[in-house]
Amino acid sequence: MTQPTGPSRGLALVMGASRGLGLLIARELLDRGHDVVMTARGSDELEAAARQLSARGRQVHTRVCDVRDRAAVEGVVDEVERTLAPIDVLISVAGIIEVGPAEAMSAESFDDAIDTMTRGPIHAALAVLPGMRRRGRGRIGTITSIGGMISPPHLLPYATAKFGAVGFSDGLVAALSGTGVTATTVVPGLMRTGSHQRARFSGDAPAEYAWFAPAASLPLLSMDADRAARRIVSAVMAGRPMIVLTPLAWVGIRVRGLAPGTTARAMGWAGRLLPGPPSRGGRHAVEGRDAAGTVGAVVRRLTTLGDKAARRNNELPEVPAPELVRE
Repeated sequence: MTQPTGPSRGLALVMGASRGLGLLIARELLDRGHDVVMTARGSDELEAAARQLSARGRQVHTRVCDVRDRAAVEGVVDEVERTLAPIDVLISVAGIIEVGPAEAMSAESFDDAIDTMTRGPIHAALAVLPGMRRRGRGRIGTITSIGGMISPPHLLPYATAKFGAVGFSDGLVAALSGTGVTATTVVPGLMRTGSHQRARFSGDAPAEYAWFAPAASLPLLSMDADRAARRIVSAVMAGRPMIVLTPLAWVGIRVRGLAPGTTARAMGWAGRLLPGPPSRGGRHAVEGRDAAGTVGAVVRRLTTLGDKAARRNNELPEVPAPELVRE
C-alpha cells in the first residue's frame, strides 16, 4: 500500500485487476487521484500487480476474490466499505478467453465463461448498488466486448457470456436513471493487452493460436491497451451509457443492426477458414504461452507487439498460471 500525496477523488474497486486491461484501468484510476482496491483470484499475481503500481502516489489495496462466488464478492464489498471507504467506482474486468471450434468446447467451458463474465459483473454491481443508491452517487463500468454484440467464430463460450454482460449492463443503465448512479457498457474490440499469452486454446491449439495471437497483436486489428484504459475510465467517470472503442467494432455493430442475417452468415464463412476440430479428442485446452512454443517464426514476429504488452501488463509473471485469464 502506498501513502497518498493529496486528497482522494474517491475509492475505486476494480474486479480482475492483476494483469492486462484490469491492471491498466487500475493504474489510470490511480493517476486520476482515486484510491484503488484491486481484486483477482491469484494472490501472487495480485501482489505483483500492486507492487507495479506502488509508486503512483495513491493508496493501492488488494483483495483475493473469485467473481464467480457471489458470497465472496459481497464479503469483499462489505469489508472494504467498513474498513476503508465507500466505493464510488466499480469496474468489472475479469474474464476468460477460450479459443477453438464449438466441437472442442465442453459444457464446463460455457459454465466458466458465464459464471465469470456474466454473473461476475452482476454479483459485483448488486453488491455495491445499495450503498451507491443510498448516497445518491456512483459509477459502474462493465467491460463487455464486440463479441457480446456479434458472435465471432471459435469464441462461442466467450461470446455467450459477453452477450449476457451487454444485456445486464445495458439494462442497468435504464434501471439507474435518475438515481445519481450511472452504468457504462464498455464494448472493446481487440486490444493489445498481451492476453493471448494467457488465453486457452482448444482443438488444434497451435493452429488456433496462430490466427488469434497475431490478430490480438497487430496495430491495424487491435487497439493500444493504454489508450483503451484511458478512454474507458473517462467514459465511466462521465457516466456515458456506452462506449465502443475501435472503429472496426463500431462498423461491425452497425452492419449487424442493419443486416443481422447476413452478418451471421459472414461469421460462418469466416469460421470455415479457421482450423477445424481434431479427428479425435481436442477438448484439452492449452494456454497461449505453451502453444506459442509450437508455432513458426512468422507467427512469433507477428505477435511481437502483443508479447511486449504481455510483459508490461503482468501477463507473464513467474508464478504458476491460475485458471482465470484477464482481458
